Amino acid sequence: MLTVGDKFPAFNLKAVVSTDIKSAFTDLTDQSNAGKWKVVFFWPKDFTFVCPTEIAAFGKLNGDFNDRDAVVYGVSTDSEFVHLAWRNNHADLKDLPFAMLADIKRELSSALGILDKNEGVCLRATFVVDPEGIIRFASVNDLSVGRNPAEVLRVLDALQTDELCPCNWQKGEEVLKVA
Repeated sequence: MLTVGDKFPAFNLKAVVSTDIKSAFTDLTDQSNAGKWKVVFFWPKDFTFVCPTEIAAFGKLNGDFNDRDAVVYGVSTDSEFVHLAWRNNHADLKDLPFAMLADIKRELSSALGILDKNEGVCLRATFVVDPEGIIRFASVNDLSVGRNPAEVLRVLDALQTDELCPCNWQKGEEVLKVA
């Protein structure tokens, strides 16, 4: 699995950005939103149970990520058409403010090393990528355990200070100073 300090892989994926079939689809690459921090999180399958809770939670914090000059991308190995159907059929996903990327060839998830060996789907992986494309945070949960998007936001805040941040540090608090 790629981890902190590694270059995030190049990608070119179809994405769903709305529920309107006329404007729902776009292409996104690793060069999209150049110069911004990226929060890229993966889920195993659309139309499941834990996944929409996480996706909706990231959606609720999307404005906070944007305030920090970060863009959020959600990714699974389902197609863009499955993403669109899920968004149209799940109340918590209809107004999702970020793109859902379709890694149907499993190229990005394979390059990252986050495919579950038994199921062949993405593990619940989260990456924070700096504006130069370097992974600065990586976390992976078991398929059955949801992640905490507020913690991802806290880590982004800490990374953006470029300082030493103690355990449970929150934005606005003092950082550690080396004597």
